[in-house]
Amino acid sequence: MSFHPNDVAHRGRAAAIISTGVILALLVAFFRTQVLRNDEFALQSETNRLREVPIAAPRGIIFDRHGKIIAENAVGYSISVLAQSEDSLRGTMRRLAQTIPLSLPQMELAVRRYKRAPTRPTVIINDAPFDAIAVLEEHRIDFPSLIILSSPKRFYPEGPAVASFVGYVSEISEGELLQPEFEQYKAGQQIGKQGLEKQYEQSLHGREGSRFVEVDAFGRIVREQGAQERRPEQAASLQTNIDLDLQVYVASLFADSLIGGAVVMDPENGEILALYSGPSYDPNRFIGGISAAYYDSLQKNPARPLYNKALQGLYPPGSTFKLAIAALALQENLITPESRMPQTCNGYFYYGNRPWRCWRREGHGSLDLVGAISQSCNVYFYQLGLKVGLPRLVAGGVQLGFSSKTGIDLPEELRPRYPDAMAYFDQRHPTGWTAGAMSLNIAIGQGDNVQTILNMARFYSTLATDGFAPTPEVVKRTPERTRVLTLPAQQWEEVRRGMIGVTSAGGTAASAALSGGVTLAGKTGTAQTQALSRGETCDHAWFVGYAPADKPRVVVSVILECGAHGYAAARIASAIVGKHLGVTPMLMMQTGGD
Repeated sequence: MSFHPNDVAHRGRAAAIISTGVILALLVAFFRTQVLRNDEFALQSETNRLREVPIAAPRGIIFDRHGKIIAENAVGYSISVLAQSEDSLRGTMRRLAQTIPLSLPQMELAVRRYKRAPTRPTVIINDAPFDAIAVLEEHRIDFPSLIILSSPKRFYPEGPAVASFVGYVSEISEGELLQPEFEQYKAGQQIGKQGLEKQYEQSLHGREGSRFVEVDAFGRIVREQGAQERRPEQAASLQTNIDLDLQVYVASLFADSLIGGAVVMDPENGEILALYSGPSYDPNRFIGGISAAYYDSLQKNPARPLYNKALQGLYPPGSTFKLAIAALALQENLITPESRMPQTCNGYFYYGNRPWRCWRREGHGSLDLVGAISQSCNVYFYQLGLKVGLPRLVAGGVQLGFSSKTGIDLPEELRPRYPDAMAYFDQRHPTGWTAGAMSLNIAIGQGDNVQTILNMARFYSTLATDGFAPTPEVVKRTPERTRVLTLPAQQWEEVRRGMIGVTSAGGTAASAALSGGVTLAGKTGTAQTQALSRGETCDHAWFVGYAPADKPRVVVSVILECGAHGYAAARIASAIVGKHLGVTPMLMMQTGGD
């Protein structure tokens, strides 16, 4: 076969063109790699050599109204491992367990952390004791992938006394990491779980910093010079309305023996001065992971320390609710403060072929509204409830806020239970009900009426301010309040006179009177129910009131589970008010009373 000279020349030119094209392509690729993308590949090389180590940010400090510390940051230590794989992590932890105490649950938790964030150092112990740190420093050469960091940890100086409102922090869970609000969070970080810590998490969290360590091909740390790339930024502080000294005093009154709660509030603006649920728990023990034994003890405690009774406890308000019935009847012009009921109290009231009893077996005789409040006469309020009528009781209760949350800036608040429409009764009592029986029960704070301690404090703030209901607030915000009751000034004065009678000689809480010319106005209550924490039927003791009666500066709401009589709660309330106003309660002998 022969080739034409032109064919050879043509092929030579084609080969030259192809060769030239290949060389140009290589030159372009080389130029892009060595010049245009030099920084990118250099960074990738550095990334393979350097590993980022996060530095936890101090959380914002929480202060009381006087600048005293409620929550701060103490020095803590964390132990982490730079793991190349799950197997290498497990191997390192097995060797660590021979040097320091390390339980199987801690190891499994660390593995889960690694799986969630394999590129970050895996936290083995979040809040390591100093003894463990000292031992590991001596054996540092044996654990080349180990990272020991000094990091801030949350500390609550007053511990259990403040847990009811401040809450606690703990490690973010797998479920929380999937939620949109935690999109920027990483596994192993601490977040607020309850109370203020949870409510104001976004402002208390701070900004995590980082530094770099140099590692070899096996992920072992070869140098920790690691210039700190970014310093952590502490979050801004948070100032509350809490009076820390008063809060600690309230906690001391409940001690470890009383079950219940208390709310202390400024009636004018809704500022929460103290909020306590007893018994409490120590939020410091949740930091870095709560021990299984302590958590189990909290869970099994029949007094339910993890249940916030001030915000979540739903209790029949008992006779403390009689002031709501009185106010609604006055507002509707159904009675005057001088009005007496048709049937005199002789210890019971017949309705529906059965007696509805008064707490005082021998009866109270004939009383006007002021006397019925101070003596807490059931028979008077049975008749007043029927006079108001069920539709107005429902509508009026909704108007006064008994069917809604208060709007406090804490995440645990539960909605009270109160009929919000007449259809409620059909749903709640499908086998049948009568308007009269419902009215009688609601009139004395029983039946389809369960309230929180906080909600009763809000209502009595309405009484203290002649009709304005404030929005309770723990952190200083813009105070809000709404007028929910309108009465003539003279009627407000008469209602107040009835409440003053409760703590006066012959009243149901005479032992709660104050000295120094300061008058406490309020109402006792004894509510029969199945106790939340004891699982038995008993009488809860209530007292809600305000002082000084002529110019209210403080409202206090107290309940004692299974506290028997309202005057028991009144004495605690009196002590709280006395502490706040700087006066001494005049403890008097008291026998009986609703």
